[in-house]
Amino acid sequence: MIEVEPKKRKIVKVVVDRSLCIGAASCLAIAPDVFELDKENIAVIKKDAPVDDEIVLLAAQSCPTKAIFLYDEEGKQVYP
Repeated sequence: MIEVEPKKRKIVKVVVDRSLCIGAASCLAIAPDVFELDKENIAVIKKDAPVDDEIVLLAAQSCPTKAIFLYDEEGKQVYP
């Protein structure tokens, strides 16, 4: 019997919902190369930020308000 691993979905889009973000900055602590706080103390994605699936997922999971949304190459939401 051959076991086939399920295909890992690659994260290609990261979105911060500004109405949910409270500026807790947990995402910055985990992924400082990807996130920063703007003038309003809201998390934003840095321009040309490297997207490491594992790190970005950990950052999204650390958000107390679930304000970080992740999407795969098919446009499907993978988190939250």
